[in-house]
Amino acid sequence: MLKTNKKSSLLIGSIIVFLIIITPYLLYFYQSVPINYPNDPDFPEDWETIFGVIKAGYYVKASNYIYYFFSKFVPLLLLFIWFITNKHWWVHAIAIPISVYLFQLIAVINDSVDYVDEVEFIYTVPIAVIVITILYFIRGKMAIYIQAVDLKKEMDDNMKDPQKIE
Repeated sequence: MLKTNKKSSLLIGSIIVFLIIITPYLLYFYQSVPINYPNDPDFPEDWETIFGVIKAGYYVKASNYIYYFFSKFVPLLLLFIWFITNKHWWVHAIAIPISVYLFQLIAVINDSVDYVDEVEFIYTVPIAVIVITILYFIRGKMAIYIQAVDLKKEMDDNMKDPQKIE
């Protein structure tokens, strides 16, 4: 049981570290998109990938769309990782920026919105409530693992120096 727990903890930790390492590169992913010029018929507005077709829509160029998408997705991903792995009491304050970035990401994906980043506060409230509820649920599920790691560390310290035990 302990070996399985260590393996799963190592796997989850490795995935989180990998995500944190690749996030700066995601911000420059738009540079790998072929540049499409509006007056050139050889370059369509859409970009065909193995995952499907990315339509530029409101952004005219697929590279612009990818740029705006990742400029909202990367901070959202980092804030989400920070929220679920933090053990301090003030972690709940991170939920508000998460909800704002989520709303902005939805605005980027929904290209019928004319003005990205001009968000009125009243629109973020319902989304913030949903996001905070989901994040509290995920955080609650992960809190037991964070506490278990802290308890294990404390027990290991006590085993090394038994005179410290009060």
